Parts: sequence; C-alpha cells; structure tokens
Amino acid sequence: MSDAAGKQAGGPRARLDRWLWAARFHKTRGLAKAAIDGGKVQVNGVRAKAAKLVGAGDTVRVSRGQEVRTVVVAGIAERRGSAVVAATLYQETPESLAAREAARAERQHGRDGFSPPARRPDRQQRRRLRAWRNSAQ
Repeated sequence: MSDAAGKQAGGPRARLDRWLWAARFHKTRGLAKAAIDGGKVQVNGVRAKAAKLVGAGDTVRVSRGQEVRTVVVAGIAERRGSAVVAATLYQETPESLAAREAARAERQHGRDGFSPPARRPDRQQRRRLRAWRNSAQ
C-alpha cells in the first residue's frame, strides 16, 4: 500500500520500525527491526513485521527486557524529534502503567535488606573468599 493510500484509509500511517524509532522506544531503526523480528513487538495483539503500517488508534505492545509497555498510537512523526515530542506520539494504557509500577515495586522489595559492603575486600579477605569458594566445590 502506498503512503497516499494509507492516508486515504484513515489518516497518516508509518512503518512500525520507523514509528518505534521516532517514539524513542529504540535508538535506531535497526534495533527496532531486530526487536520486531524477535517477537518483542505486537500490534493489536498480533505479532507484526517491520513494514506493518501503524496509525492513530492502533495498540502496540513493546517488550524491552523485563519492561513491557502497552501503548495506543496517538500520532505519527515524519522524523525523530525530542523526547517531549516523542511522548506525544503515544499514550500508555492504565493497565500497562499499573503493571510496570507493580513490577518496579516488586524489584524494589527484592532489594530490601541488602546493603552493599562499605568497601571492597582487601587482599587477605579476597584470599579467604577464594579459599572458601574453592572448598565448597
């Protein structure tokens, strides 16, 4: 479908990899394409290809590491802009925000009680640690 046909069918549309790049989900279009090819991106609940055209109202689910975001496309940009402009290209769903916040709180809870040592071990302590590890094997 040509770009003119995409505009007639319901507003401006853009390739998925280009939109992910412009919305600053990935640093380069190549990284966006690799994520799409790896199954980390879904459009409207279906695994998509990099050339899939997205427009306003489409739901995009992006997985990056432990973070999963579900966003609704709000706009299309011709080129990559500032982070402020990129934030206007999508709206994150309330369910996605709640899930990310819950995951963040759980990760924070997992760190409770952990305190890093005040300083690095000295030579004698490193030798004791190495001997202790070797004796356990």
